[in-house]
Amino acid sequence: MSSKTLIDSAVFNSTTSGTKGLADRLFAHWFSRLVYAQIWEDPQSDLDALQLRPGANILTISSGGCNALAYLSANPAAVHAVDLNATHLAMLEMKQQAIRHLPDYASVLAFLGDASQPDNLKRYQRHIRQHLSEDASNFWESRTLSGKPRFHYFSKQAYQHGLLGRFIGFAHFFVRLMGGDMSKLMEARTMNEQTSLFEQYVAPVFDTALFRLIARQPLALYSLGIPPSQFQALQHDAKDGLHLLFKERMRHLACDFPLDQNCFAQQAFGRRYDVHKQAALPMYLQQQHFPTLRQNIDRLHAHHTTLTDFLRQQPRASMDAYLFLDAQDWMDQQQLSELWEEVTRTAAPGAKVVFRTGGSESMLERQLPASLLNHWHTDVERNRALYATDRSAIYGGMHLYQKN
Repeated sequence: MSSKTLIDSAVFNSTTSGTKGLADRLFAHWFSRLVYAQIWEDPQSDLDALQLRPGANILTISSGGCNALAYLSANPAAVHAVDLNATHLAMLEMKQQAIRHLPDYASVLAFLGDASQPDNLKRYQRHIRQHLSEDASNFWESRTLSGKPRFHYFSKQAYQHGLLGRFIGFAHFFVRLMGGDMSKLMEARTMNEQTSLFEQYVAPVFDTALFRLIARQPLALYSLGIPPSQFQALQHDAKDGLHLLFKERMRHLACDFPLDQNCFAQQAFGRRYDVHKQAALPMYLQQQHFPTLRQNIDRLHAHHTTLTDFLRQQPRASMDAYLFLDAQDWMDQQQLSELWEEVTRTAAPGAKVVFRTGGSESMLERQLPASLLNHWHTDVERNRALYATDRSAIYGGMHLYQKN
C-alpha cells in the first residue's frame, strides 16, 4: 500500500469536513514526504517509563528511526517499527545498515552523527548502498531539485533536511528577522546562562504581533508534523494564546536541561550534534550503547502499515511495550477504539503503552469505551513526572498506561 493511501486513511476520519476537511487534505499531502530526519521524542524517558526486561517485544512508530534503534539497548527480542510514511522507513534503514555494516564506531559517528563529511559519500557507496532494500535504495538514489542523489544529505548536514529540518532553518531566519538569534543559546556554559540567553535572544520574538498571527495558522505548523486535529488540542490548552504556549515549550527545551546533555536542543539551536560530547548525542549514537546495538541490529524490523493493521497480525498476549508517539492525536473515536481493541488483545500481562499528546491531557478517558479502558491503569502524577524528563519538550503531555 502506498504512503499516500496509508496517510489518507489515518488523517481522513469522521471529523474530516468543512474547513477542517480542506486542512486535513493539505496536511496529508504535506506529510507524504520526508518530515523527520531525526525523531523528537526522548527515548531515555521512554525506557525509564517502560522498565523493560530483556527479551521484550516492542512496537513503535519509526519516524526518523532514532528511538527504534535506541530501544535495542534494552536487549529486546524484537523491535517492530511501523510507519505510514515510507520515507521515514528509508531513513530508519539507512541508519540500521550504517550501524550494521560500517567498519567501526568512529565511522558510524562520522556518517550518522556529524552527517556532513565528504568522506560519507564513500562510506555510503562502499558499505551501505548494496545492502539497502529496493524501496530504500530508490529513495536514497533518487535525485533532488539540486540534481544530486538524496544520499548526499549525509555529506551536507543530513538533519537539516526533511520538512522539520527546513522548518528549523526557517525559524532561525525568522528569529533573526525579528531581532533575535536562536544560535546564541549555544554560547551558554551553564543553565543560568541558557536562561539568560533565551530571555534576551529568543523569548521576545514570541510576543511580536507577527508571531502571534503565525501561531494561529494551522498551515504554518505542518512542517512540525502537527495535523489539524492536534492543532485543536493545542488551542484548548492555550488559554492565554498559542504564542505563550509555544514560548513556554521552547523555554522548557532551552532552559530546563543542560545543553551538553540534550541532543534535541543541539539540533534546535545549533542545527547539528556536538560529536565531541557523548552526552550531547542521541542515545543510539553514544559509544556506550554501540556494541549492544550492533549485536542486536537484526532484531529491528520495519513495517509499512498502520499500527492497527500490524497488531491484527500478531498473536494474543505477544507484545510487551507499545510506543505510539503522538499518533493518537490524529485519531477519531472509532480509530482509537479499533487500535486499543488490538492493543488489549495482543498485550502480555503487565504490558505498557507510552505516548505523547499535543495537549496536556490523555484522550483515552474521554474516548475509549469502559470495556477497553478497564483493562488499563495510569497514574497522572507519574505521567507529569515523566513529561518533565522528556528533553525534546515539544509536547504537552507524556502518558504511561499499564495492563491490569
